[in-house]
Amino acid sequence: MDAIFRVDGNRVTTSANAAGPWDPNMQHGSPPAALVAWAAVAMRIARVTVDLMRPVPVAPLTIETEILREGRKIQLCAVRLRAAGVIVVAATVLKIKVQENELPPEAEILPVDLPGPAQSRVEPADFSSSPFVTGMSLRAARGRFGVPGPGAIWYRLDRPIVEGFAVSQVMRAMVAADFCNGTSAVLDFRQWTFLNADLTVNFAREPVGDWILLDAESWIGPDGAGLAMARLADEHGFFGRAIQSLVIEKR
Repeated sequence: MDAIFRVDGNRVTTSANAAGPWDPNMQHGSPPAALVAWAAVAMRIARVTVDLMRPVPVAPLTIETEILREGRKIQLCAVRLRAAGVIVVAATVLKIKVQENELPPEAEILPVDLPGPAQSRVEPADFSSSPFVTGMSLRAARGRFGVPGPGAIWYRLDRPIVEGFAVSQVMRAMVAADFCNGTSAVLDFRQWTFLNADLTVNFAREPVGDWILLDAESWIGPDGAGLAMARLADEHGFFGRAIQSLVIEKR
């Protein structure tokens, strides 16, 4: 199947296109992050936190959802993904009531002062061995993917995530956000691994359009931990922030 997942009730079939660059039998972090966003329904999503409890296999999964807090203005949901009965992803989704506000001019989010996707350098997807990455389009506004240093790269998802369902704007943002560590690499990918153990994305508003920009940087500590962070934008301006906790290891 061309889509990453096929969902039947709470059972999920995973295609080989979900695989990431670290292990051909392990999913890229973006597909489960997007699946969590797909499973969360109703109200507007303000935050998604995805804890990768174990490597997510390219294998059948099951989805569990639970409402942890139900309020008039705020709802907190739990989304869990299991593989062979074991929890591999434990996520929480914070949703808020949609209410229109007439805001003063000073509350306006500033536009992006970087080249848009049409004006940015094409980054060929064949730089990675990951089948999932081959279903992405990348445009580098500043820096290069995987090259040490802060970077600003536009991402567009070109493949459906859940068969039979449109890709939501939040799903697009979650897919892009998991590329923080590659967008702002500090270490040489050929000599080091810097997997993310989690992903948190906060939304000031829902993004618009197919392209998502990560304006990212990474900080690496001396004891095996690090952070990758990014401001998220669409072609209308910034809308959110993402952060990953990194596990640093020598190859």
